[in-house]
Order: sequence, then structure tokens, then C-alpha cells
Amino acid sequence: MKKLHNGPLIILASKSPRRRYLLQQAGLSFSIVPSGIDEKSVPKAPPEIYVKLLSEAKADDISNIYPDKWIIGADTIVLKDDKILGKPVSRDDARSMLKQLSGQIHHVLTGYAICCRTKDRKFSETIKTEVQFKNLTDEEIEWYIHTKEPFDKAGAYAIQGLGTFLVKRINGSYTNVVGLPVCEVIEFFIKEGLLGLSVDENKH
Repeated sequence: MKKLHNGPLIILASKSPRRRYLLQQAGLSFSIVPSGIDEKSVPKAPPEIYVKLLSEAKADDISNIYPDKWIIGADTIVLKDDKILGKPVSRDDARSMLKQLSGQIHHVLTGYAICCRTKDRKFSETIKTEVQFKNLTDEEIEWYIHTKEPFDKAGAYAIQGLGTFLVKRINGSYTNVVGLPVCEVIEFFIKEGLLGLSVDENKH
């Protein structure tokens, strides 16, 4: 892999268009270098720990290549009754997930990790958001499946897309459900001095 000698100080270790969009909306300048780790190499653990371990593994993978950059790794899962709902592999799978979520409360967990090897800085945590779906009719489920939006989304829906009509309420971070807790990421970079307000003392 060719190294970036210049460019932004921040690298997103993910090819997710949703995470890219969130960071762009937050005004960050960053590069994208997706991690190619084998997720099966990450030891199994309770969901809240597992997503954090996976985000750390992704960040570490890219940090080995770009040790002077700040790397962001992340992983998101949908949890219903302690069962992980991944990306549906078929229409029947998507239908089953949406019926499980219909009218119910579930949780979205995103583990994120930020590290810079040359600065010996590493931070990670898991953010949880509670999501309640509306009661879905069979017709609504079939229509949503027909849009094909569910098929590359954990839990078979995208809150930032057409799937916004599925969600009755949320308790917690909205961006966390999309795929990255932007508030916490920005707070970390502010504390590290990478982001902040510059004041021109010559202006009054």
C-alpha cells in the first residue's frame, strides 16, 4: 500500500459512505484508507466489548502503515434481545429482521477507536443508542425491502435513508445509529488540540 506523505492528519479506516458523510458534515479534513483486517481474528466477546475490540483492530491496522496520522476505526452492530442482527443475506432475512424490530425497542452499538502511534495515544469506547420502531405493516416491510436499502445495513435498515420512516423515537446519539458517534469523536480531537477556534488578536 502506498503511503500518504502529505495530506490530512486524520485517516478514516473505513470505506463506509455513511461514516465519510458524517465526518464531512462535521467539517473534518481526512483521508480514507479502509482496514483489511480479518474480523474473525478478533476474539469473541460480549457485544459492547466486541465492537470496541474490532474498532481497535481496524485503527491499529492502518496505524501500522501511517504511524504519524490520527486513525479512526469503527464498527456498528444492531442488538435485539441480546442477539446481533447483521446485514441481511436475502429478502427473507431482511423481512425476518424487520418483523423482529417492528414496534419494539432495540439498541445500536458503535465501537470507535482513535490512535496515533508516534504520539503514543490511543482511545476507544462503545456508545449505545436506544431505538424504537413504529409498528410496521406487512405492506410497509415489503415496500422497504423492494427499495433494496436494507441489504448492506446492519439490522436491515438505514436511519439516515428511506428507513427514517421506520423509527418512532431514539434515546441517545443519532449519528451513532448512522455509524459513528460524531460528538464524542470531535470532543476527543478538541481535547488533543487538533480542532478548535483560532482567534485573530488583531481584530476587535
